Amino acid sequence: MGTVGTVTLGVSLAVPEPYGSFLQEQRAAFGDTAAHGIPTHITLLPPTEVLRAELPGIEEHLAEVAASFSPFRLRLEGTDTFRPLSPVVFVKVVEGEEECAALQERVRAASGPCARELQFPYHPHVTVAHGIDEEAMDRAFAELKDFEASWTIDGFALYEQGADEVWRLDREYPFGAPGTDVPQQADLSRPSAPSF
Repeated sequence: MGTVGTVTLGVSLAVPEPYGSFLQEQRAAFGDTAAHGIPTHITLLPPTEVLRAELPGIEEHLAEVAASFSPFRLRLEGTDTFRPLSPVVFVKVVEGEEECAALQERVRAASGPCARELQFPYHPHVTVAHGIDEEAMDRAFAELKDFEASWTIDGFALYEQGADEVWRLDREYPFGAPGTDVPQQADLSRPSAPSF
């Protein structure tokens, strides 16, 4: 939430539809009251309070990080838990783990504006239950054990947490900035030579 002049940010990979809404509804059904305020995601930068004045530098840093990455395959499959260390049940990332780890490392680079230590070692995952009673956690673990989804990740996003504790999309950062690895569009102003 932040005090005056500060803002709470997070950077994450969105889980696309229809998977995102499905997992969010499941999380709510297990009794996790925060579910509807948190878009389904894989965290790259956990909630971090910064000065609002630092936002332009953060946005520039994130754009540079995104420009240096290429799209990659991501696959979710099955469930796991961080219990007893942390009261979390999650869907596992089984493909794309290395890319997620490299990406979050660049986002949190010690030389950059998002530098910070993590409470636990980085482990990409999609939370489906957090801080709810053990029985509900067990249910989440069992009911989503056969869940599977895969897609190509082509960018990440910056989110801001409002005073109502709801996370809202601030800006998206597509991988590979125009002019780097993206082929330029052909010049269509001249007619092409006839082919025989």
